[in-house]
Amino acid sequence: MDLTGQPRSGSDRLILTIKAAYWMALMIIAAMALATYLLLQHMIAAHQRDEDLMTLVSAQKALSQRIVFLANAATQAAPDNRRPLVGSLRQATSQFERNYDEILDRLDQDEAAGEDDARAILFSAPHHLDHFSTSLAANGWRFVSSLEAWLGQSNPSAGYRGGSERAALDEAVANATLIGYSALREKLAAGSRTMLERMLNTHRLLFYATILVIALVAMFIFRPMAEVIRRRTSELVDARNSMAFVAIHDGLTGLHNRTFMHDHFDTLIKSAHRRGERLAVIQIDLDRFKQINDSLGHAAGDYVLVTTAERMRASCRASDICARLGGDEFIMVMPAAGSSEDIDTLARRILGQLNEPIVYEGATIFCGASAGIAVYPVDAENAGDLMVHADLALYAAKKHGGGTFSFFSEELRRELEHRKQLERDIAAAIAHDAFSVYFQPQVSLTNGSIAGVEALVRWHHPERGMISPGEFIPIAEKAGDMPRIGRIVMRKAIQEAASWYRTGIQFGRLAVNVSGTELREPDFTRFLFAMLEDAGLPPQKLSLEIVESVILDDEKTGIASKLRMIRAAGVHLELDDFGTGYASLTHVNPNEIDRLKIDRRFVQNINLNDDNSKIVRAITELARGLGISIIAEGAETEEELSSLLSIGCDQVQGYSIAFPMPDTQAREWLEARSPRRPVLTLVDGARA
Repeated sequence: MDLTGQPRSGSDRLILTIKAAYWMALMIIAAMALATYLLLQHMIAAHQRDEDLMTLVSAQKALSQRIVFLANAATQAAPDNRRPLVGSLRQATSQFERNYDEILDRLDQDEAAGEDDARAILFSAPHHLDHFSTSLAANGWRFVSSLEAWLGQSNPSAGYRGGSERAALDEAVANATLIGYSALREKLAAGSRTMLERMLNTHRLLFYATILVIALVAMFIFRPMAEVIRRRTSELVDARNSMAFVAIHDGLTGLHNRTFMHDHFDTLIKSAHRRGERLAVIQIDLDRFKQINDSLGHAAGDYVLVTTAERMRASCRASDICARLGGDEFIMVMPAAGSSEDIDTLARRILGQLNEPIVYEGATIFCGASAGIAVYPVDAENAGDLMVHADLALYAAKKHGGGTFSFFSEELRRELEHRKQLERDIAAAIAHDAFSVYFQPQVSLTNGSIAGVEALVRWHHPERGMISPGEFIPIAEKAGDMPRIGRIVMRKAIQEAASWYRTGIQFGRLAVNVSGTELREPDFTRFLFAMLEDAGLPPQKLSLEIVESVILDDEKTGIASKLRMIRAAGVHLELDDFGTGYASLTHVNPNEIDRLKIDRRFVQNINLNDDNSKIVRAITELARGLGISIIAEGAETEEELSSLLSIGCDQVQGYSIAFPMPDTQAREWLEARSPRRPVLTLVDGARA
């Protein structure tokens, strides 16, 4: 456990163990070094004492001979020269005694090797050095005393009274003393050598032990520590490399991502400019990816994306760069692209591989891909314009049915300028609240009653006049302006419907189209109910029309729960363009949907097309069985209305009933078909 009470990990415990072993090893090495130092100090001191003792022994050897020599010289010298010789003899004898006493003291204190042998030389046969030393010293003092007495230098009562013949120094004693001290020195030298050898052996042992400890520390401490450091360093390097890889690569496909392209695109263009080469940008989009996600699930969609990425890598050159921009959008940047024919050939080969069917869990998927191509410096000279032009060429390829590619052209350039101008005009129209709402009634074929009114956006351009929604809505969606346009339409439609409601005009329910982008706005629900409350329109008088892709949206976006909350408040939900998407029948639920709107493609010429008639009949029977209302849009002829009525589809919307009308005309149309209120005439002529 650490200080916070959390259990330590295996790596932390290993590090703590290594730290403890490291400090223990340091203490062992320090203790061994200290022991070596102290032992060496002790041995050196002992060796020094032995050297001093041997010096004393050598001095004793010399003094033993000097005493005998001085005694003989004093005996034979003339009376005038005898006195200094006697003084020297006294000094030599005194020094001999002091040295001998010091030798005895040192031998008593010293525990060095050879001590017993030295004592044997002093007190045992054959040398008896103690006896000869004391005898030599005693005879020396006797001889000095006798000579001093003879010379009259000492007190006769304290002097030596024996004859000089008894004080004579025997050379045999001196020689025995010399031999004894020589033997003693040899013994001491041998003991010193033994001690020195033992000291060297001990030092050698300590040295090897220290080397062994250091080797053990290196093997069991520093090696694991180095391994931990290496592993941790490798982990950090791998983590850094992984972070760097993730930062510029797509996590699913492994291709480069938008960030990488943003950072390196300009560098590629500069390199192409420096070499005088052309650079091609191929933007790729999968044609039916959303349908695959909706019908087979996101796992199948991910498999399609990964397979597409692998095919892109396999089909491009080593110098080409492949990236995933997001969703099902990919891009290839081709340095040194060559001529237009070379680019055309490469694009055909790439699309040929991408358009091959994909097998996923036994299902064959025909996803298909389209591509748009822009070339530097022909079409643009910077990365941003190249991307835009390639995207525009991609849009043109999709308009031709998909599965092919298109080069950016002057015609597309003009379309781009027109689109940019239209984007600016849309932004200005939003700022000036210039979008208006038209209303198209929905009626019952059985009794002619008004079932509802759909609100449709219209835009009257100040210069170009009325612009079709099919022209400006896709541009507004791509520019991200639809949520603001949708709120303008919703506000104006709710306010107009509320005025109808207050004046008693029968209009059924107001139907307003809502896109997934609008529903993803975090404050959409708050805005919707605020508009209803401010205008005074009951929630039951409003229907929201959503397409199948919205109801199929992932729960993580919050759209599904948001729709359930809106419906719980009383607002009706209608599934628009039913039959054209990939909605699962589990979503056609009376607990989630109030009405299905059959797409106009199944309604047109229904009287002549048996297949469409069967489809509409099946949808109608399905809705009737589930208790869901149904309405058909796009009915334009009497024959189509008759066919719908015979099938059982009662509610219709189309030009045969009424064209979309501005609010004033819609009010008049509704008033003309609303049941009139009864008028009572009173006796006094007043009206109620």
